[in-house]
Amino acid sequence: MIQHCPTPTELDDLELLVSGAYAPLTRFNEQGSPVTLTLPDGAAEAELVDPEGLPLARVAADGSLEPLTHAQYGPFRRLHLTPAQAREQHAGATWVPVVDALTEADLDDLRGRGRVVLLALMGTGTSALSPVALVRATLAASDLLDDASAVAVPLPSHGDAEADHALGTQVVGTYAGGDPVHALPSRWLSSERSERVETDSFPDTIAAIVDEDQPTPEEQGLVLFFTGLSGSGKSTLARALMDLLLEQGGRSVTSLDGDVVRRHLSAGLTFSKADRETNIRRIGWVAAEIARHGGVAVCSPIAPFAETREQVREMVEAAGGAFFLVHVATPLEECERRDRKGLYAKARAGEIPEFTGISSPYEEPDDPAVRVDTTGRSIEDALDDVLVALDEAGYLHLTRTDG
Repeated sequence: MIQHCPTPTELDDLELLVSGAYAPLTRFNEQGSPVTLTLPDGAAEAELVDPEGLPLARVAADGSLEPLTHAQYGPFRRLHLTPAQAREQHAGATWVPVVDALTEADLDDLRGRGRVVLLALMGTGTSALSPVALVRATLAASDLLDDASAVAVPLPSHGDAEADHALGTQVVGTYAGGDPVHALPSRWLSSERSERVETDSFPDTIAAIVDEDQPTPEEQGLVLFFTGLSGSGKSTLARALMDLLLEQGGRSVTSLDGDVVRRHLSAGLTFSKADRETNIRRIGWVAAEIARHGGVAVCSPIAPFAETREQVREMVEAAGGAFFLVHVATPLEECERRDRKGLYAKARAGEIPEFTGISSPYEEPDDPAVRVDTTGRSIEDALDDVLVALDEAGYLHLTRTDG
């Protein structure tokens, strides 16, 4: 039996299936259910493991589960109660589903309702806040109420507002049993979720959590991802931008140049399509971790495949960072004319297999943040295109100093 680490959404679903929160649903892939699991290479069954390799359950061909253990670690793990545990501890309370930080008005509405349990629905994609921040904000809210407790429920979004609303209603009802449920309809799994309330309508303790979790673009971790053909000028542009960031200071900056990464992070990989994609995903993972901690990562691989670039974007955004894609769109003819390393000549002679632009495709980005052609332009002039786009997006406000 193969081992398989599910996606974050599938891991959330697994926990809720095993805990009974999805009852009467007990398995993956039931007809009409959004709770699905995709196994690799068409496998019919597998041992499901967490990202650290801990076996959590076995899944059979029919989607049924044999639990092995539960997740051992993670922030606020102590608050992940099963519905049975939650009802035993909080019988008779009013149950309040929460998918956003509670405002002063929300808290006023809950005061005088007796004992309440705030169900933080902190699964993947459900809240505008990160899962940890949602629980922190919910705990802060419970401290401001007379008699309140918090329970963490990893209810994820499945990308279908109607199905998610129905599933959320079912899960909250399972936790509440026969006790009353107090919904916050404006921000509870709404298909037209209201615009985020202004920070000043939050209590101070909650506002501080929201501000930390949702920094302004100028403070947000940022991945500057330059992609283009060999010889397009992407590495030179990336280095020029890196130098400017270091000269002006104020941000922690890391360079993840394609050739440098190949020597240190991806030594041993070939230039096959599979290994090139692995190299880009490694760059993406490191860049996402830099962004997670508020830093700026400047990446300049060729990254020829749209699917892999999108995977990097998803990693960065899941880490709370911003992904800024720069397509250095210098035409192949100009790149080949430059050919400082003689690579195109070798590729034309058949000495380098699967060479991007010659014997392997380059998939141009459909929606880069900025597109730059360096043909006949100085690096300073081309860099200005990037600086203007960064300024307009609000991420960086840099001034190039000539001489």
